[in-house]
Amino acid sequence: MSRHLLSRAGLPLGMMGLLLAGATLSSATLADETRIRFQLDWRFEGPSAPFLMAVERGYFAEEGLEVQVDSGSGSAGAINRVASGAYEMGFGDLNALVEFLAENPDGPGIQGVYVVYDGTPAAVFARRDRGIESAADLAGKSLAAPAFDTGYRAWGIFAAANGLEADDVEWQNVDPTLRETLLVRGDVDAITGFYFTSLLNLEGRGMGEEALTILPFPDHGVPLYGNAIITSESFAEANPEAVEGFLRAFNRALAETLADPDGAIDYVLARDGLIDVAMETRRLKLAIESVIDTPDARANGVGAVDEARLANAIQLVADAYDLPEVPATERVFTSRYLPAEEARMIFPAQGD
Repeated sequence: MSRHLLSRAGLPLGMMGLLLAGATLSSATLADETRIRFQLDWRFEGPSAPFLMAVERGYFAEEGLEVQVDSGSGSAGAINRVASGAYEMGFGDLNALVEFLAENPDGPGIQGVYVVYDGTPAAVFARRDRGIESAADLAGKSLAAPAFDTGYRAWGIFAAANGLEADDVEWQNVDPTLRETLLVRGDVDAITGFYFTSLLNLEGRGMGEEALTILPFPDHGVPLYGNAIITSESFAEANPEAVEGFLRAFNRALAETLADPDGAIDYVLARDGLIDVAMETRRLKLAIESVIDTPDARANGVGAVDEARLANAIQLVADAYDLPEVPATERVFTSRYLPAEEARMIFPAQGD
């Protein structure tokens, strides 16, 4: 008989003990990880790259987090799923969050914790051949957008900032799948949509920038913020280290995305092998150029808000959306979980 007692699997019992101890330690490590279900606002597209990178490169895991990133169907859906507890965190339009909080004053607290889009991506796309070269030229023209579109809903803010009355244009509420087609066919003079979505959709239908006058809302006096990472107050208060760790990991991945957007698209492709890589790379770069890499974000660090600007934006949204109340800034956003300012100075030198 062997000098070593054997287990049924043929391993010495001493080795079995070591393996069991290792398995127990591994199980304990897994048990110590905080699970976060994260809801995106839309499909797996270029701008989702830093979230997916942070998962695949293990940045979340290094923070003791087990993160599941799911595609979404709009900001309202992401906010509602976080509010319901189905997801711990999400990505959604801060203006939609203002609306949710105003309409649910006694509901679950949801806050933005890291602003990714320093400006709203909303823009007007107008046909040059209709004589539209500036915002003033929109008077008397026809515009189309879905009823939920930020550009449509915030039109009053854009109009006031550019010397127009809200009713100076004729609006058509249309299905989102028809919006760009109507402009290409000439059925309307202009549309509103997200800059990095409608532009690519129009180009795909044969209408390039040379045929368009593009009026991004942030460049035309609209101070609204765009999308932010959101979480429920109850989850954040119970798991502050987890929220801080999530933001550190995301901040790290965003810095690498800004440095190499072409490489970052690989992580989107890994989640959806059917994406058009060239298109999603361009979408990501357009998002970076238009609403992420802004003068404010460069000056103050990505992720944070200017409180005076936020208060003004909340009031503007409350007025434009005809909300029943005006949520306080601290209900909409908190900076308590953000990485330090120096860690958020992540933009490559201009010209790189």
